[in-house]
Amino acid sequence: MSLLILMRHGQSVWNAANLFTGWVNVPLSTKGIDEAVEGGRQIAHLAIDEVHTSTLIRAQMTAMLALSQHNGGKTPVIQTPQMVEQTSESGELVLVDWSKTNGPLEQILPVYMASELNERMYGDLQGLNKQETRDKFGDEQVKIWRRSYDVPPPNGESLELTAQRTLPYFSSAILPSLDAGKNIFVAAHGNSLRSVIMDIEGLSREEVLSLEVPTGTPIIYQRIGEEWTRLHEY
Repeated sequence: MSLLILMRHGQSVWNAANLFTGWVNVPLSTKGIDEAVEGGRQIAHLAIDEVHTSTLIRAQMTAMLALSQHNGGKTPVIQTPQMVEQTSESGELVLVDWSKTNGPLEQILPVYMASELNERMYGDLQGLNKQETRDKFGDEQVKIWRRSYDVPPPNGESLELTAQRTLPYFSSAILPSLDAGKNIFVAAHGNSLRSVIMDIEGLSREEVLSLEVPTGTPIIYQRIGEEWTRLHEY
């Protein structure tokens, strides 16, 4: 048995300003910080063996703020080697990982960053005010861009395209750890998590359109063998 804990990042400063964000790398708002901390309190008692997050700061902030409330006593360490060129004893130039630790590995909680978990890329809409965009293009067109399964905004990604990068990463980097009995915490985004939930729960293209993923709120699944169970409390 293993647990998968999904959490959408807390409110960002552009969420608060009602702007399309996508891959624009903006931080959490004050409200978003509070949401991430509260979400962390809700999972503080659950064992976590591994963390995955996107390359966007709002998801990374959410992960770290949530983990700051955790009872496990481990230190989250981002697994990004810091390679520096050095001269070896033989005079050769070699790359050395300056971030390598020689301390007790059992005290470390590995955190992996992956662009595959990033939010939908909103293309030409990124940075635009959502209401002004509705006024210009009409409510129905903006709803299609935002909520349809396979219609992307101009020069952006649809949910279908988002799933085409998110789900292979989920299968190759997260599922093996779950199958090994590890509990995994994923801090990501509304649309990348919608694609994962769609896959786990076997939702149709029509059903996923009404799926809402709240900010800063843990969604917990139990995995036994190939079977998933969504837990309302744990």
